[in-house]
Amino acid sequence: MTTLTTNGAADTSTEPPRRGGRATGTGGDVAVSTTSHTLLVIWSVVVIVPFLWVLLSSFKTSQEILASPFSLPAEWSFRNYAAAWTDAGIGRFFLNTVVVVGCALAIVMLLGAMCAYVLARYRFPGNRLIYNSMLAGLTFPIFLAIVPLFFILRNFGLLNTLPGLILTYVAFALPFTVFFLHSFFRTLPDEIYEAAVMDGAGEWRTFFQVMLPMARPGMASVAIFNFLGLWNQFLLPVALNTNQDNYVLTQGMATFASQAGYSVDFGALFAAVVLTVVPVLVVYLIFQRRLEGSVDKGTFR
Repeated sequence: MTTLTTNGAADTSTEPPRRGGRATGTGGDVAVSTTSHTLLVIWSVVVIVPFLWVLLSSFKTSQEILASPFSLPAEWSFRNYAAAWTDAGIGRFFLNTVVVVGCALAIVMLLGAMCAYVLARYRFPGNRLIYNSMLAGLTFPIFLAIVPLFFILRNFGLLNTLPGLILTYVAFALPFTVFFLHSFFRTLPDEIYEAAVMDGAGEWRTFFQVMLPMARPGMASVAIFNFLGLWNQFLLPVALNTNQDNYVLTQGMATFASQAGYSVDFGALFAAVVLTVVPVLVVYLIFQRRLEGSVDKGTFR
């Protein structure tokens, strides 16, 4: 950049002007970056290596697994998956899990979004009481509610049934859904709501056609968290669903892993583990961008 010096001569120096503030790229920043990346690499290895071992073992026979756990399969065959799906009943447990988690997720997302929207956008007597009650539900240990839930479901004739498990899952996930979406709805601009009202839209139309689509990043994020929590839920099904025909995946996997001692088909067992984990990975990979976008936009504020 060319400037004039004090004696009128032109300064042809190309050095860029210095900006205010502290210098970047200091030793401390490099140390923090190196440490964080090292920890992430270690964590990735801890997570990925066991899953790859399980994946390889799912193609091996029990004899191969016991003789050489870390070797490659002698034959790449899907017979272990077929055995796990049919003989071990993983297919039936998988279908029950899809029905229970799918229905519970749809209901809790609808009810949670409506409840969070009302609590965030309207002021009425008892607003804070309801919201604080939802927050209190997050702090209540789930195992303390097992006995009351057992008698409630039995009195309604829903014990050991899939509808009873669906309602329990909805009650389990609702407080977190309301808490998560409440902060998100509060960040939405009032101008858009007022414009929709001035155009003649009613409350229901404003919510479903204007405000709810704007909350899609937050809805996707909380749906991922709820899906992971409900898919991996173990305590509630074990206590409230003892009918083996209605077992979900976590119950089926526990039963399959504990039966017959050393005579268990380890190849089929590892195949069942892969079938249990893969849907979670697929859902996360599909909605990963939504989750990152909601965090960037300040969903947790």
